[in-house]
Amino acid sequence: MNNTKSSQLRTYCVLLFCFVLVTKVAAQSVRVSGTVFSKDQKPLEGALVTLYPAHISTITNKKGEYFLNQVPKNTKRLTVTYSGYASYETAIAISQNTIVQPAIFLKPEIQELSEVVISEGYEVRRKKQESLNLEIVNSSFIQRNLGGSLMQSLQRLPGVKTISIGSGGSKPLIRGLSFNQVIVVENGIKHEGQQWGADHGLEIDQYAVNRVAIIKGPSSFMYGSDAIGGAINIQPVPFPTQHVLGGTVDFTGKSNNEQFGGSVNLYGRNEKWFFDSRITAMDYGDYRVPTDTVQVYNYAVPLYKNHLRNTAGRELDVHASAGYVTDQLKSVLYFSNIYTKSGFFANAHGLEPRNVDTELHDRSSRDILMPFQEVTHTKISNTTSFSLGSHRFETQLGFQKNFRREWSHYVNHGYMPPLYPSDRHAPEDLERQYDKEVFSAAFKDEFSIRNHQFTTGINAEQQQNSINGWSFLIPAYKQFNVGGFVYDKIQLNELWLLHAAVRLDYGKIKMKQYTDWFPSEVTENGQTTSEYLKRSEDLTRTFQSFNWSAGINYTPGQWSLKANLGTSFRMPIAKELASNGVNYHYFRFEKGNPNLAAERSYQLDLGMEWKNTKWSFQLSPFFNYFPNYIYLNPTSQHDIYYGAGNQVFEYEQSKVMRYGGELQLRYQFLENLSGEVLAEYLYSEQMSGDKKGYTLPFSPPPSVLFGITYNPKIKSLKDTYFSLDYRFTAEQHQIVPPEKKTASSNVFNLAVGTKLKAGSQDFIISLQVQNLFNTKYLNHTSFYRLIELPEAGRNIIISLKIPFLIHQ
Repeated sequence: MNNTKSSQLRTYCVLLFCFVLVTKVAAQSVRVSGTVFSKDQKPLEGALVTLYPAHISTITNKKGEYFLNQVPKNTKRLTVTYSGYASYETAIAISQNTIVQPAIFLKPEIQELSEVVISEGYEVRRKKQESLNLEIVNSSFIQRNLGGSLMQSLQRLPGVKTISIGSGGSKPLIRGLSFNQVIVVENGIKHEGQQWGADHGLEIDQYAVNRVAIIKGPSSFMYGSDAIGGAINIQPVPFPTQHVLGGTVDFTGKSNNEQFGGSVNLYGRNEKWFFDSRITAMDYGDYRVPTDTVQVYNYAVPLYKNHLRNTAGRELDVHASAGYVTDQLKSVLYFSNIYTKSGFFANAHGLEPRNVDTELHDRSSRDILMPFQEVTHTKISNTTSFSLGSHRFETQLGFQKNFRREWSHYVNHGYMPPLYPSDRHAPEDLERQYDKEVFSAAFKDEFSIRNHQFTTGINAEQQQNSINGWSFLIPAYKQFNVGGFVYDKIQLNELWLLHAAVRLDYGKIKMKQYTDWFPSEVTENGQTTSEYLKRSEDLTRTFQSFNWSAGINYTPGQWSLKANLGTSFRMPIAKELASNGVNYHYFRFEKGNPNLAAERSYQLDLGMEWKNTKWSFQLSPFFNYFPNYIYLNPTSQHDIYYGAGNQVFEYEQSKVMRYGGELQLRYQFLENLSGEVLAEYLYSEQMSGDKKGYTLPFSPPPSVLFGITYNPKIKSLKDTYFSLDYRFTAEQHQIVPPEKKTASSNVFNLAVGTKLKAGSQDFIISLQVQNLFNTKYLNHTSFYRLIELPEAGRNIIISLKIPFLIHQ
């Protein structure tokens, strides 16, 4: 009773707080606009324009234009920064509601300075305005570190790893948390696939990504449930400039899995209407590892020509967006369809890895045989923003459909009939099917009152997931979530910035009963009967959560200090509440727990950064505590019905403590020679339950990366670089059964790139050699680590980007 009253009181307080804020909104707004050009009068796109002391920033569009709304009347200073140009600063006085600044002409930095100056860009400014630990990368970073998937391309960042599934799929792992503990946001919409499965990759086309912001820490106050471990925010591609028609063509080839493919982009805009489209296609074969034999649960599996049989795949992605853009109104409709078909390593799927037709699988390295999976992810969304008075409103509507099918030859387990019945509605080789539909809506209001920048919002999501196939793991379900938040950013002066946020969430999940399609023999009191066993019951659970976050930024001179303390939460998912079947990738029986409570987390994040003309230093420690972390606990029981006596794993909750951090150190030795050190450390410990004293699954070991980059100035070439990375990964001896200890590893990666100009045409070329010395090593966070499968061998990646302009 006391808890209920306390919860209601918190609800009333939040609603009252929202009401007070809205009623105190100032009636007038101030708008500042202008244009930024280079010295030779060419518009500069991407220049960072900032107003002080409020620290309100924006970047210029392709015409060099910038627009800043809801500007506080105490604004005194405007700065403009752009890579390669000297910073610009001017005084500004707010005397009317609309101010158009005179055109700004930036001067090349090299002509103005006698020494090398590393100016602040958008990423640096943005990090100084956030109290959470944040990393931002753009498309150039992705091209330099191109992996088999977007997340593999990002894992050079400290604190960011992947749980890889072969060469073409992976899911994010931020400071050791993954699956439904990390969310991915694309164009403002939370990406919803089957992220609970370790073998399910992320359906994102990395060629369509322009800029990615990675929040390394709890961000539930902005995104709600599932953001308990962090967020990957894939930001929209900038609008094309007016009266232009152009695009890009990308080609990529990889040696290890003989991948070839590319992406074609075409965009255009008249004065107010624009479109942007892209088609990406990839085809790859079985990838190779630097060994000719792997151990699959103590069974030696020989590999033909080092190929991991049946890991080939293909991908076809289509994107399109169209919109209407004015100073007051922006509305964009996004559409994407991602299709992938990829094989599972044939010797690591099913209950008997020895019964694999190796002659059939080794006949070709490019065919995709059973077992394999097909995934089609369709996403349609609209984002509309407009200004009204001193407010900037944004609405988002979205629909997603994730259709996943896993195909495998029918094998009878337990009491399944030896022959698949011909009258079953599901195809004989359809092992599992998940058909998920998600409808989402969000509304956000941004406004300023004096030195307060408020963001308020509400978002809701309805999802339904149906199942099919001859195998069962999780039941069909429907889920509804709704949440509202208030976020205040308070600029005390030019040095101090405060953050405060509260959020209230409600969620409901309703799971359907599932009964076996075949009878099983049940013996009770000495009598044996034949029954259709019920695998999951009708179950409805509701959850609500109140979360808060408070942070501070202090930026004296070359220093930038930050701290953030907050709570976060996550609703249990259908797999954790009601799974009841064999996971054929892990050879184990997984059983849900219908009594699980919502996961809750408390986290303290600190940040320290210092920078001058040659040195930059960044340290990001954190401490995290879960009073009820959800984990899969192995038991002494074995299942006799479905999987030849597989060990039973049950979901439980325990207290968990985690701490660690990341270190980034960079030094500019010479004008064109720089070095960096990127290090990360994570410690996790379960403090209660059957696994007290153990760590958490997939805990990444400590690692450090030493990188050196040379940027020579070569005639006719631009942005040329040579870089060499050496990563040392320490031994991981902190494990939780059935994990095994992982030895340390030493891996070298090489990268070369340049921009070549032929006439008026640019060609952007990059070459990578990953795992330069073909080192055999194990990755503790790999999906295939449990079967002693080493990481991919040497891989040479060549990519070519050709931007073109048809009309301007």
